[in-house]
Amino acid sequence: MECFDVIIIGSGPAGTATALNLLRADPTLACNILLLDKAVHPREKICAGGLIPHTLDCLNALEIPLTVPHVQVNRARVRALPGREVVCDEGGMCSIIRRNEFDFLLVRAAAERGAEIRQGEKVIRLVRESDGIRVMTEKTTYRARIVVGADGSGSRVRRQLIGQTRQPVGKAIMADVPVSETDWDGFAQQRYDFNFLPVQDGLRGYLWAFPCLIEQVAHVNLGIYSLGVRSFSNAALQDRLTTEIDTFSPARAAGQTRRLRAFPIYGYALERPLAAPHVALVGDAAGAEPLLGEGISFALEYGAFAAQAIREALRTKDFSFDSYTRTLAQAWLGKKLARLSFATKLFYGRTARLWFTLAARNTRLQSVGLKWYNGVDGWHQRSGWDAVRAVINRYPRQP
Repeated sequence: MECFDVIIIGSGPAGTATALNLLRADPTLACNILLLDKAVHPREKICAGGLIPHTLDCLNALEIPLTVPHVQVNRARVRALPGREVVCDEGGMCSIIRRNEFDFLLVRAAAERGAEIRQGEKVIRLVRESDGIRVMTEKTTYRARIVVGADGSGSRVRRQLIGQTRQPVGKAIMADVPVSETDWDGFAQQRYDFNFLPVQDGLRGYLWAFPCLIEQVAHVNLGIYSLGVRSFSNAALQDRLTTEIDTFSPARAAGQTRRLRAFPIYGYALERPLAAPHVALVGDAAGAEPLLGEGISFALEYGAFAAQAIREALRTKDFSFDSYTRTLAQAWLGKKLARLSFATKLFYGRTARLWFTLAARNTRLQSVGLKWYNGVDGWHQRSGWDAVRAVINRYPRQP
């Protein structure tokens, strides 16, 4: 039976970021970190693929240049009130990648720096023992002092080793349409579009249009996000997205069926445990942000926090991970996730029209909100009072 200090289940951004941060801090861990994944890279991953500026900062910290094809987004168009559009033109808002290429980039980097990679190997059972975790796959059995659950929204690690808790689960459905088949000008204008108008019909979410490249061909990635399914069934979400797709390509809409692909989004909740003895969760297994469903930047940051906790556990031989959940919640990462969770009550609840109206009319609020969400100029680590002062004052104080 092979034994490792750390077995990371899932080799998406959260899992690879955990390995990369560990190896950067302690290169002697090379060959003692195993990344397990049921898929084989490059594999299809259903995701809109938006990398906010802070994600690029995380990549720079890991010394991984963004060498995969991507589309730079410098403008945003938002519809939240009938008859009114808000256009933000601050530049540097996002880079759109395809997850099969992006995740493969991270996996290659982890392998080059010393992590052991096992692909095409599905984990079927996890058993806690007195001094670690036994990990059983379709092919063999491993033992680890620490297991990291980076296995996504439906995490087996969370269910078998920490316990499943009932929390809001969002859903996203998307389709890719060649720009040549549409009337959309967003690709040429380096723009993405957000449509919150369905909120007034009860949707706790939005429609999006992102420019992207698929095999060097310009496409628009169209999708719909819903936090929970109480008001919109799966069929209703698909119908709404199909109607939206038809508005982008009216000349080709009649009789044409698009391939729709769906994926769950497990939202972060402050009170939910993210660790247990010998186990820690990262990425979507721990919880993505629930307002927009963005997960990649948080996945990379989860990896950094988990690596720090793992190094401390290996140093002290204390594998309880008692403080992991609390430390993350008290850090800027947990605070940002908690604030975004609170924002869902404002923008997707009874006061939605009030808050969308305020955001649409206040350009300073738009600017500060974008900087805070995107992690520009250190805003992601600043307090809520800093944001309030910046909105009220004419010239926001720099960090």
